[in-house]
Amino acid sequence: MRKISREMDREWALEVLHKAPYVTVSFIDTEGKAYGLPLSLASDDDVHWYFHGALEGKKLDAIKAHPEVCLSAVSRCTPTVGPKDGSFTLQFKSAIAYGKAELITEDTEKIKGLRLISERFLPKHMDAFDEAIARSLSRTAVVRITLTEITGKRKQYDKEGEEMKYGRME
Repeated sequence: MRKISREMDREWALEVLHKAPYVTVSFIDTEGKAYGLPLSLASDDDVHWYFHGALEGKKLDAIKAHPEVCLSAVSRCTPTVGPKDGSFTLQFKSAIAYGKAELITEDTEKIKGLRLISERFLPKHMDAFDEAIARSLSRTAVVRITLTEITGKRKQYDKEGEEMKYGRME
């Protein structure tokens, strides 16, 4: 990280991952090219993150070839004019994480991952979860990403227009 003064701790970075409406997951495809896309991820232990998709396709091919992934999340991004110098800038909260992706084949863990995703994004519709699982589990892929590293970064100004550095909270 170039500006260490904006670095935040692991717990703060995990909060960004939990609050972000989606997380961009970057893969290396079978041709060695970067391939990133926004996905809906969920976790209950801050180490294992799940997403779902089709049983075949570019994501799964990339995971088989290169299981290492990079996650990027932003939970706040506000264009602003710097209060002290009038510069055009952004206030933001972001996190970058690295991990290893793995296709889950065991039904119990697939259901766990799908339940976490559903509880995060459709909590008011969990009464339909079991029926949906019965209907579609066999044709749904679930991927677990095990995080190995995570960092957070923030640019934020306080009420006096001073940038809040070194993890300073208000």
